[in-house]
Amino acid sequence: MRVVVALGGNALLQRGQPMTARAQHANVRTAAAALADLARDHQIVVAHGNGPQVGLLALQGAAYDPERPWPLDVLGAETEGMIGYLIEQELMNALPEGSKCATLLSRVEVNPKDPAFKTPTKPIGPVYTKATAAQAARDHGWEMVTEATGGQRRVVPSPLPVRIFGLYAIKLLLDNGHIVICAGGGGIPVVRTINGEMTGVDAVIDKDRTAALLALGLGADALLLLTDVPAVFHHFGREDQSAIRDTNTEALEELNLAAGSMGPKVGAAVAFARASGKLAGIGQLADARAILEGRAGTRILPPIAHTRRNNGTRPRTSGFTGADQSVSVWLDDGGAVV
Repeated sequence: MRVVVALGGNALLQRGQPMTARAQHANVRTAAAALADLARDHQIVVAHGNGPQVGLLALQGAAYDPERPWPLDVLGAETEGMIGYLIEQELMNALPEGSKCATLLSRVEVNPKDPAFKTPTKPIGPVYTKATAAQAARDHGWEMVTEATGGQRRVVPSPLPVRIFGLYAIKLLLDNGHIVICAGGGGIPVVRTINGEMTGVDAVIDKDRTAALLALGLGADALLLLTDVPAVFHHFGREDQSAIRDTNTEALEELNLAAGSMGPKVGAAVAFARASGKLAGIGQLADARAILEGRAGTRILPPIAHTRRNNGTRPRTSGFTGADQSVSVWLDDGGAVV
């Protein structure tokens, strides 16, 4: 079975932990054990978040030169290499000698007219107190949002992924027995200029939506979105909260979930399940195998009647296009992946 696994940035660097190399390395080692367990029986592709890490790099860059900060596309590429290296090393340590793995940089095209550029929602970096958040906003012009915990974080634009470049290389590696780590941090965000060239933009793409697009492009049998909570919940955070187990795309779409947390995960899972007719799962990293086998997490499958069809008016299926076999999707009028 081919499984695309998306690791949340907060699963790799847990909430409240110091943002140190030691803490992240320890968490990656734990993550690698769960991934290795899956890899023994399945062909896996690993994507990962970078919210805490890219925000820390941005903060370090701003401290060095507030007038000329490093752009988020470059910092995103840095996190792909940094986190990918840690995952690859610990994964190879956890698997039998002779196992093969490759970490790739992934450019992901976004629409320059995506409304997300005017409404930042993606939290990145450390959690600030109200006073330190206000200082960071004054010093760097950053927009802040208050989280459910009461702390504040910087938010940046998070446009939808439209096209992933380099799928042909990923497929070649998979066909030759490699585990592939790619699309880290949602991929490096790029747009096409008026003369047809690609250029980076200041944004962080949601890694779950990119992982869903990746899974569609690779013809994956399942998509696992792994984080630091055990499932999607009704009334999350309240005394009467209850975990949602096996469900369908329609039921999940009725939930009102936060744009900066579980909302994108559910949106990505629904998009993949509806487009492919295959399993999407959301849950804790340690439960990866159990989610796949139906013993944990939230599992989403659409009714057969609701899987994607071409209605004759415009393309509705994902497909490979161009010399590098990139995959693209259509966006509906509201900007959602369809």
